[in-house]
Amino acid sequence: MDTRLLRTFLTVARTGKFTAAAAALHLAQSTVTVQIRALEKEFGTPLLDRLPRGAALTDAGRRLVPLAEEVLDAEARLRAAAASGGPPAGRVVVGAGETLCSARLPGVVAALRRSHPAVEVGLEPVGTLAAVEGLRTGRLDLALLLEEETPFPDLVTELLAHEPLVLLCAPGHRLAGRTEPVTWAELAEETFFLHEQGCSYSDRLARSLPAVPDGRARLTRFGSIEAARSCVAAGLGLTLLPRATVAEALEAGRLAAVPGPPFPDVPVRLARHRRRWLSPAAKAVAGELARHFGAVADGTQGKPPELP
Repeated sequence: MDTRLLRTFLTVARTGKFTAAAAALHLAQSTVTVQIRALEKEFGTPLLDRLPRGAALTDAGRRLVPLAEEVLDAEARLRAAAASGGPPAGRVVVGAGETLCSARLPGVVAALRRSHPAVEVGLEPVGTLAAVEGLRTGRLDLALLLEEETPFPDLVTELLAHEPLVLLCAPGHRLAGRTEPVTWAELAEETFFLHEQGCSYSDRLARSLPAVPDGRARLTRFGSIEAARSCVAAGLGLTLLPRATVAEALEAGRLAAVPGPPFPDVPVRLARHRRRWLSPAAKAVAGELARHFGAVADGTQGKPPELP
């Protein structure tokens, strides 16, 4: 069996679209269509339903997915065994939140190009649940999770670092330039633009604000950090973000930090699937991530803010 057909099938299953799969595989859409038809002919059954808005797995397709992942995992082991003794090589897909993809991971990719030029790194901006699902299905090799806890027994996680958070407003906002800490009662009167649900630090703030007696905070959630940051820069409200994502805007005066109340730094955890084989290339990427973040071994957690 040509394992390229299985790889194409899994990519269509993951993206839900032939066009998206073709882009991910750097193939023409017609090539993807031909490969899927060839695989269906070989198995003697439809694997995907062609729908107006994409493709959906048939019952047979759903049964095939985990087995196809096992075959490709075995193929990767064979290739690594044949190439043992040489430098790490191959593609490694890392899933991480938009925060890390934009602010931290470009430096990791640049360092890997110098130290391991045969390793290709793919970055996928994903939230925690999508990252966990990607590790389980094999779509992701590694993931970075911004989470206090990782209650996923099928994953192995390592604490790499902590990212400091900063409460932000526009330079012309009434809270800009404050020297004394802002109280929870004051925050409960504001409008907030937060990252989407599943973002641990945004979720914590969203749970804390309604606990303020007579609080009237207004919350809007965005799938993009840039959208939240732009609304705040326009003077429409406040946001809470990792300092690394707004350092340049703070220095340039486009955003202003609001003092207090204290928020705990967000743990950065490197995750992989417990039962999946980690290729030499993935091990090289994991090592560079640990070096980049300055691996933290003591597991110290930030204290949660005092709730009103």
